[in-house]
Amino acid sequence: MKIPIQRVLFHIVTLILTCTLLEGSIFNMKTDRINLPKTIDSWTRPDSPRVVNSQNIFDYMDGAGELYVGYRFDHLKVYEYKSDSQHDILVELYYMKTSDDAFGLISLDWDGEPLFLGETAQNGKSQYSSQSIRALYGEGLLRIWSDDLYARVMAYRETSKSRDAVISLGEIIASNRKTPAEPDLLKALSPRVGSDWRLQRNRVSFFRSYLVLNSIYYISPKNILDLDHSAEAVTAPYENIAKGRPTQRSQFLLLKYKDPPKAKQALIHFHETFLSEYQYKTGKDPSIQKPSVFNVEDGWLGYQLNGKYLLIVFDCPDEISAETIIHQNASNLSNLEG
Repeated sequence: MKIPIQRVLFHIVTLILTCTLLEGSIFNMKTDRINLPKTIDSWTRPDSPRVVNSQNIFDYMDGAGELYVGYRFDHLKVYEYKSDSQHDILVELYYMKTSDDAFGLISLDWDGEPLFLGETAQNGKSQYSSQSIRALYGEGLLRIWSDDLYARVMAYRETSKSRDAVISLGEIIASNRKTPAEPDLLKALSPRVGSDWRLQRNRVSFFRSYLVLNSIYYISPKNILDLDHSAEAVTAPYENIAKGRPTQRSQFLLLKYKDPPKAKQALIHFHETFLSEYQYKTGKDPSIQKPSVFNVEDGWLGYQLNGKYLLIVFDCPDEISAETIIHQNASNLSNLEG
């Protein structure tokens, strides 16, 4: 009996699609599976977590949901550990689209005691360094960046027992997970600019959303930099360390867009909104790779377009500082692309 070729092709396609879906499900299961203990010390959790996604995250948290959605949030699992003799412990596991998004969440606040949660190199030495903090603890709250996962483990009342339980849970959460590097965009930041300016590494933050940017450094109630999930950006404060001068901080922004046309349009939107009273320093073409500097109300502001990158600095004490901070960081971009 001869089987029609159309039927054969149909079964082949069906088999391929089924295998693909199963493979995806297995992958998601592996990345999503963290086996938290049912009981830890005197605390016990329910059998199943509460699951939160982008549709109901605002029911779970009022206002703060925008923060997580701005970082390409996928879903959240919430566990509450209860004890008859101790206050509760809350565990929140935020699954993000990429490791960069999870890093962005922890980068919003570097305060706390850095903790090492069991990451070791092949030679047995710790991979931990101040350049790559993956866990911070303070006043009962442990925050963790572990691959594409951002986690919060919080004791409602800190005691010696709750601290041990919180850190033990953190060890379990971070175990057997990948430890990718920080976002590539951070590699373009110069640790020093000249002899007067030093990067405040513990205040560098990674973001994609203008709402997140405004929580770090307020610019405008509107999205005047055309940020979306396809963009990457960092805020990087530089502190003036010159002797005999008062302490001063300038805020540097490095933004990476999907392509050069999108970056150029973002710069035009920014200039015509934020600097509407000032003429372009480079004529009608802001894409010329040369810093444009303006003396505004809060000090000197400068920007430069470099392909798909946009560099902006605020609150500089003088024109030369603004140009130097932009120029030195712009020179790193060719190495980053390479």
